[in-house]
Amino acid sequence: MKISIRRSRRAAMAVALGSVLALTATACGDDGSGGGGDKGSEGSGKGEIVFWDNNGGVRTDIWKEIIADFEKANPDIKVQYVPIAATEVQSKYDTAIQGGGLPDVGGVGAAMLAGISAQDALEPVEDRFAKSSLSGKLNEDMVESVKVAGGSDEHMYSIPTSANNGVLYYRTDLFKKAGLEEPTTWDAFYTAAEKLTDSGKNEFGYTIRGGAGSIAQALDAMYGQSGITTFWDGDKTTVNDPKNVEALEKYAALFKKVTPAADLNNDFTKMVAQWDSGTIGMLNHNLGSYQDHVKALGVEKFRGIPQPVGSTGKRVQVSNPVDGLGLFKSSKNKDAAWKFIEFAASHEANSKWNESAGAIPSNTEAAGDAWIGEAEPTKLAAAALNDGSTTIVQLPYYLPDWNTISKADNEPNFQKVLLGKMSAQDFLDTVAEQLNEAQAEWSEQKS
Repeated sequence: MKISIRRSRRAAMAVALGSVLALTATACGDDGSGGGGDKGSEGSGKGEIVFWDNNGGVRTDIWKEIIADFEKANPDIKVQYVPIAATEVQSKYDTAIQGGGLPDVGGVGAAMLAGISAQDALEPVEDRFAKSSLSGKLNEDMVESVKVAGGSDEHMYSIPTSANNGVLYYRTDLFKKAGLEEPTTWDAFYTAAEKLTDSGKNEFGYTIRGGAGSIAQALDAMYGQSGITTFWDGDKTTVNDPKNVEALEKYAALFKKVTPAADLNNDFTKMVAQWDSGTIGMLNHNLGSYQDHVKALGVEKFRGIPQPVGSTGKRVQVSNPVDGLGLFKSSKNKDAAWKFIEFAASHEANSKWNESAGAIPSNTEAAGDAWIGEAEPTKLAAAALNDGSTTIVQLPYYLPDWNTISKADNEPNFQKVLLGKMSAQDFLDTVAEQLNEAQAEWSEQKS
């Protein structure tokens, strides 16, 4: 039943995607009350617009500050801010696309971009971008990432705002006490995880992500250890390559051996809070939690470094999440909505948001601001991307079903792997079958 439902959803997505690929950039929009494919209008450029924050709660304070700045600069526009938790935003968009109630502007990460654009819900923004004050001022790699993730060769469906590299955070005080070297290699990582664990004292070497968002972290660990540098080998995925299977077996074996049992259900907020408040040696997350660690631990007790290097001496990471802002086609006030997007990605606002999040700004002027050098993990992550030491495995964000395959369809199975109820081989074979099917459908639709 699950497979047939997934195929039906993909078939519907494919039909919608075919329509999207045939579209040309238009200037129609919506009032925030329509669903996918509804047409709105440019509007007066004044009045109220609705903005959905795709990481509500975590980034609410900084968005409220930026919105206040925007409203001061644009007194004829009011922004209704709606915070939505990252774990819920995909389903919220899908529900609104089918039933109505889409916002004018929404946070749309690369992982969900293709799925939303395939349902004809997002307005192409390449023309607005080319004519705006942002033209030539956004990181070219991030712009290219959202273009590819959107699934269209000709259209751009979001304006990138940040990149959030994967980081290995470790407790320098605990490492020093145990006489351990910095975990810059996977061998050093596993050695430290074991040596720092004393479960009787509730001390653990690592916290593993078993709840929402677990697949992305597992992929990073797999490819980082295996050294495989491409996600596809022809038209087949490398996810279940024997080297990746071996890497996942070793990684999943950490659960309950050197990690807390609570990790089975922990999403990033619980995992980060657990690391900040306890005596756990290492945490894999992204730049977004850096400021949380500073507040909880101070800069003296931890470091955030790029992911470990493998046996070849090279660092391999899965593609870095690029976040962005989308203009919804159903908006009836696109002119005002675009003004907000343009403001949010401008130098001052983009710098302010990314400093708060500890992420890499999309605005190249913001990327030169002083705080970048002061936020060590951000500085190191940016350097690792530019010094030739890192190979990025590009994830297939362009697949309309990617977000579902990498989350809802397989997160429960990953928990079974952690519990020893499913083998790493069976898990990765299942993921690979779904990916290969999705890729074949995508290729057929594109031809």
